[in-house]
Amino acid sequence: MTAEPLDWIKVGHIDELPEGRVRTVTARTTSICLSHFDGQWAAMDNHCPHQRGPLGEGSIEKGSDGKCWIRCPWHGWDFDPLTGKPPGGHEDSGQDLYPLKIEDGEIFVGLEAEPEHERTVTDVMAETMVNWGVKRVFGMVGHSNLGLADAIRLQVNKGNLDYVGIRHEGAAAFAASAYGKLTGKPAACLTIAGPGATNLMTGLWDAKVDRAPVLALTGQVQTQVFGPGAFQDIDLKSAFEAVSRFSQPVLSTSNHAELMSLALKTAIVERDVANLIFPDDVQTNPSQKEAGHPEGRMGGTEVSPSAGDLAKAAELINGAKRPTIVLGYGAKDIREKVIALAEKIGAPVMTTFKGKGLIPDTHPLAAGVLGRSGTPIASWFMNEADLIISLGSSFANHTGIAPYKPIIQVDFERMQLGKFHPVTLPVWGEIGTFCDEIATRVDKAGDAVDQVTELVERWAIWREEKETRLSEDSGHGIHSAAVFKALTELCPDDAIIPVDVGNNTYSFGRYFEPRGQRILMSGYLGSIGFSLPAALGAWCATRDFAEYKGRKVISISGDGGFGQYAMEFTTAVKYGMNITHILLNNSELGKISKEQRSGEWPVWETNLTNPSFAAFARLCGGHGHRVTDSAELSDAIRTAIAHDGPSLVEIVTDADLV
Repeated sequence: MTAEPLDWIKVGHIDELPEGRVRTVTARTTSICLSHFDGQWAAMDNHCPHQRGPLGEGSIEKGSDGKCWIRCPWHGWDFDPLTGKPPGGHEDSGQDLYPLKIEDGEIFVGLEAEPEHERTVTDVMAETMVNWGVKRVFGMVGHSNLGLADAIRLQVNKGNLDYVGIRHEGAAAFAASAYGKLTGKPAACLTIAGPGATNLMTGLWDAKVDRAPVLALTGQVQTQVFGPGAFQDIDLKSAFEAVSRFSQPVLSTSNHAELMSLALKTAIVERDVANLIFPDDVQTNPSQKEAGHPEGRMGGTEVSPSAGDLAKAAELINGAKRPTIVLGYGAKDIREKVIALAEKIGAPVMTTFKGKGLIPDTHPLAAGVLGRSGTPIASWFMNEADLIISLGSSFANHTGIAPYKPIIQVDFERMQLGKFHPVTLPVWGEIGTFCDEIATRVDKAGDAVDQVTELVERWAIWREEKETRLSEDSGHGIHSAAVFKALTELCPDDAIIPVDVGNNTYSFGRYFEPRGQRILMSGYLGSIGFSLPAALGAWCATRDFAEYKGRKVISISGDGGFGQYAMEFTTAVKYGMNITHILLNNSELGKISKEQRSGEWPVWETNLTNPSFAAFARLCGGHGHRVTDSAELSDAIRTAIAHDGPSLVEIVTDADLV
């Protein structure tokens, strides 16, 4: 029988390896120790049989017997530099050798034809992810997730998934959280065992408390070393128990397709975090099982309110002279129905901060944001209302819905109804269905107040106040009102805007007037550092879903927030992400200084030492511009938004002018 011809693969040049040295080379994916000794060359298996130490990182040394040996850098085991044979005295049979030839100074190693890929457990699970609609993975490849990473790589090569390699696992979780908040669809985040997995926690908690679907895929040490304290071995099941609605280890005997299907169903239906833990040795187990899919696993989402609740709601609305609607983040997907109801009954629509932008401020019934990050317009209408219709709001104390007013609250989760205090009429049902059914039963009361005219008056008062604030200047930087006036004028109407936390975000809530933009934030968790990783996730959504295609992503933070994940700017550069970041730099954790003063504490340890962030952006390969004069704001922001790729506008602001 004729032997199959070898594939000769170039692994280097003779000038690259001096006499008496070894090095690691790779042929296809085969790791090889290349040695040059006594005028001869050899290529052998690079893995020492003792914990797979890399022989190519070792050295050729003279032993006690006077002979020269390749010494493994991990545990000192010896092998002949040309034959791969051990010196004897132990059980090693020696290293496998590969055919080697040199032509015109180039070194080639002969390998047999590459075998077909053997389907694995993680192939089944990656295919199941694709079938359930997962389009994006954010993560970091490492030693305890290599089998899983390779299964993801194969799906990426087939065009079924896209992958973003981040610089810190926390950014992967925030990116996935923002992706879920924007689209309602889960993205995955990939990490190794131990610290890689624990680095996800803050971003996963952000997703959990804001009800965003996320799939966390964490590597783990091999099953045979669970428990006794192996390197990077921690109890991931316990670690993820509180933050995830579903958390399970992937074992050899698991129903792998079903396990992934249950994880994704949980993430989607519960709008929560699902976690799967992959021991290193299980990832590459062979499997010929079919992948899972969502067919027959998901029901409809409409929940109709009861006839009695609809009748009571109609009675309250028809009898109100000054009804007002609080539009919360929970109604983001049916905001058009909420606005249509508001138009029918003539009710001003104020939003929660998380719901900012769900109704454009240019709409005749828009009353701006209610609460600490809001406008005096919304506060005024809250005080004057004789009926509040709360749709998709969680009644956070940050929002400040007046509990002493008559309130109709609609939610499809019964535990949310009257959660913090009794309401006049708690209505169990899906908000869009409620709006459809109540619209046929209500109308504007005959003696209702003309609140549209009042809205015009209140907006005029507030805009005049904002213009007055532009003249404030203490010589320490630009007023944040000027920043958000310029951004209001220049931001595309369909932009996606991830914001951070701190005074920059309070100012954004007050001064920026949305015209249809979609705003993302770390709502209930309020985590510093959210905005830039969230921008990565939002940009990916513009690539993955037609409804977001071509939309500009503009993230906003202070210098404190940007510093948390600054190196993710290089991630944006690596993948050519068309993101503009607006950075308000006051060299201070300004909100904390303000809180210390408010609590009558000394201001302590809130000052920051910063580089030039604009120069940093340029060093990373993006566009960066530093603004110190408000007259430069419009040109700088306009240029950055027009830049095709990552851009950053660093604006020196006054910490006291918020």
